[in-house]
Amino acid sequence: MGDMDHIVVVDDEQDIRDTLREYLEIKNFRVTPAMDGAALREIIGSGETIDLIILDISMPGEDGLTLARFIRESSDVPIIMLTAANDVMDRIVGLEMGADDYLSKPVDLRELFARVKTILRRTRLNSGDGALAATPKQQIRVGSCHLDLDAHRLFDKEGAEIAITAMEYDLLRAFVERPNRVLTRDQLLEFAHHKNWEPFDRSIDIRIARLRRKIETDPTKPRVIKTVRGMGYTYAPQ
Repeated sequence: MGDMDHIVVVDDEQDIRDTLREYLEIKNFRVTPAMDGAALREIIGSGETIDLIILDISMPGEDGLTLARFIRESSDVPIIMLTAANDVMDRIVGLEMGADDYLSKPVDLRELFARVKTILRRTRLNSGDGALAATPKQQIRVGSCHLDLDAHRLFDKEGAEIAITAMEYDLLRAFVERPNRVLTRDQLLEFAHHKNWEPFDRSIDIRIARLRRKIETDPTKPRVIKTVRGMGYTYAPQ
């Protein structure tokens, strides 16, 4: 049990909680169901390690967006949002709140399993234990920050760590490895997900906006990650 990834499933519909729990347990995950925000807050408050949260966006009372904001105040645990079919606004706001991915209801269980595996793999690759300080060759300046390629962590100019999600790290690394090149949205999504992915059009723009708030001196006038109108984005080393 100790070696199993722990997933929390938050949904007000019991049949959905039960279906996801049973399926994920068959796939060798440890699953804790939560019927609402209060139950999720209790699980988080217990201090138990959580590897991923599956969070329904539309719940009575405290909805998924509010809970995602609460989670992101103190944790970078991966979040998969469950949204209504074809509800683009829910997906946009979910990503803005810090969700790593989304799935539309009704959930295709095989697709859910694939997304969970991908996110957990990426999170493990991007997590550094911080045991050793990086040498200068292992750090790259990104704007006023420094990206540690060994520990997969971002630090401000004072040396304080800036929290970034696994996908944000992958996007940042895709940029720094390809300076002064125009990268299309499709290319960036492929680099960040390690596979071809077909999200809605604005998802990459939202993630870039989140990155800019962390690395740019003035996110409204970006100098590090620049928009190339009609084409994509380019990274300009400082």
